[in-house]
Amino acid sequence: MQASYFIQKAQAIHNKLIQYRRHIHQNPELSFEEYNTSKFIQNKLDNLNIEYKLFGKNPDKPNNSATGVLAKIGNDGKVVGLRADIDALPVTEETDLEFKSQNIGVMHACGHDMHTAMLLGTAEILKGIEDSLNGTVLLVFQPAEEKLPGGAKLMLEEGIFEDIKPDIMLGQHIDPQGQLGTMAACSGPTMASTDELHFTIKGKGSHAAQPHLGQDPILTAAQIVVAFQTLINKQRNPLDPGVLTIASLNAGNTTNIFPEKAYLKGTLRTYNNDWRFEMHEHIKRTIRNICDIYGCEYELNIAQGYIPLINDQNTTDFVKTYAKDIFGAGNVLDFEPKMWAEDFAYFADEIPSTFFYLGVKPKDKILPGLHNPKLAPSEEALVMGCANMAYLAYKYLTQ
Repeated sequence: MQASYFIQKAQAIHNKLIQYRRHIHQNPELSFEEYNTSKFIQNKLDNLNIEYKLFGKNPDKPNNSATGVLAKIGNDGKVVGLRADIDALPVTEETDLEFKSQNIGVMHACGHDMHTAMLLGTAEILKGIEDSLNGTVLLVFQPAEEKLPGGAKLMLEEGIFEDIKPDIMLGQHIDPQGQLGTMAACSGPTMASTDELHFTIKGKGSHAAQPHLGQDPILTAAQIVVAFQTLINKQRNPLDPGVLTIASLNAGNTTNIFPEKAYLKGTLRTYNNDWRFEMHEHIKRTIRNICDIYGCEYELNIAQGYIPLINDQNTTDFVKTYAKDIFGAGNVLDFEPKMWAEDFAYFADEIPSTFFYLGVKPKDKILPGLHNPKLAPSEEALVMGCANMAYLAYKYLTQ
């Protein structure tokens, strides 16, 4: 079957894809709470007569039902996994869409509504040609991409692939900076690890006119913030990307008294997992030494986040080669790696995988970025994204 077949099939169900996307967008659910979203997916799979199992329970509510769905299409032979994430963000939507979120404070501001709709469309296309597949397609509708420890990690720990494991895994994400009608991918490091830093500096409050009677946690915190910039510059190979950022500092509430405590939050990101854990020790030592100098105490919590996402060279070559049949040779681009984070990394750590980006920006228009409350990607992209996923799965199983 030619690429044109898959484009035509995706075009034929475009209105259905829009309906799926809008329903999911109107009814967003936070990580590990995607119960209605999961039921919606299950209902569509039931209508297509596609078998599935549930994985991905909320670790804080283990007695609740799982929200992740693993569906299966095809026959014996090679196995390809296709993944879409299904959770939304704690964001209050600020669009004027007629189908804007009905759940105040929750929004699909990262495109997961688009991802899920496209994978449901992919399921319909591939089910229609199931007899011609020389292998199996596993459709992974994954919960909790936006919340640690991540739904991908938990699904793997629950044994999602114990019965049948993909030979390769593909994941797709919208890109608001990518032009409509384009796709981008790169091999090697694609997204970073992500660790959250939470720490409290404990001093001794005093009147600002009598600083010698206290220990100033604000001054101590300021020194730590500055020292962290030295750490990232001097403890990192300059050829190795890395980010250490303090994004929140809260302390005090008046002009003439410094407080007992200062609260800081930040993030550490890198592609180098070994250096990542070396930096944990540098961070601990730096905080300890500066607090000693200024007579303060501290509490530090480093919440370990996702591992780096590394795209497999051979799988990426395959994706970029055949995606040209869908998008055209000039519209399959090299993706610039980002210091964002993505729990698809756990699939990529166990299975040769490629995570790629679908352009959703109409020509001559600027879209807000991911996680922005005004994000409104073009629904025209649903056709190409759906056709591409279905075609890549077909080509892998039949080539």
